[in-house]
Amino acid sequence: MSVHREVKKVTTHVLSEMKLKGEKIAMLTAYDYSIAKLVDQAGIDVILVGDSASNVMAGNETTLPITLDQMIYHGSSVVKAVNRAHVVVDLPFGSYQGNSKEALSSAIRIMKETHADSVKMEGGEEVIESVKRILCAGIPVMGHLGLMPQSIHKYGTYTVRAKQDEEAEKLIDDARLLEEAGCYALVLEKIPASLAAKVASKVKIPVIGIGAGSEVDGQVLVVHDMLGITQEFSPRFLRRYHNLGAEIIGAVGNYVSDVKSVDFPNEREQY
Repeated sequence: MSVHREVKKVTTHVLSEMKLKGEKIAMLTAYDYSIAKLVDQAGIDVILVGDSASNVMAGNETTLPITLDQMIYHGSSVVKAVNRAHVVVDLPFGSYQGNSKEALSSAIRIMKETHADSVKMEGGEEVIESVKRILCAGIPVMGHLGLMPQSIHKYGTYTVRAKQDEEAEKLIDDARLLEEAGCYALVLEKIPASLAAKVASKVKIPVIGIGAGSEVDGQVLVVHDMLGITQEFSPRFLRRYHNLGAEIIGAVGNYVSDVKSVDFPNEREQY
């Protein structure tokens, strides 16, 4: 007799328990059905449908151009593929800053139209009204501090953030503010490892790092970067687990050669 094992879905509660147990959280981005299905099957805990789709899927220089409709398209595609992972979708630039009513409307659209598990927002005190309004509607929110790509024109550089005391203190205050508001988790991007460790020890919610050292509760990378599909982006924090870009180029090159030499299709590949 076959035994059916039910897959345990990763929820906000599960992620909170993982922090309490000291179990690290593995998080990757995904933007389409096929990759999301593979990533989920590999055992990833959290899938981020990131606004980084603007870069790796659409070829834009920044995350700013991607729209709410496009994020919903990507989010919906990913959710259909996933059985276990927690799926969080980025609220894109312009969909929540400065207008909490618009922020709530954007978050509701994402939840209703993608069936995702939560949304992610960049910023602390500056967006706290929007964060609180979304949380009051029962929508889980993941925060994001440190280097915030949606504010890249404000920074003017992708360098490490919060190296100075004033910015570091504000980041700690913002982390506490987001926790007190009710955020279930927090991403820290490209900040000193010692500061990230300090934040992770001061808040009870899971802290996920990207370029934030090892003393946080989990890690996130862009899947196209860690698989070596993209080659132009090589920050210190990125570990490439495969050189899929070279393999794809080689495979396509072989296909081109076989088509031109009439080696493909052969007799076995015809009807």
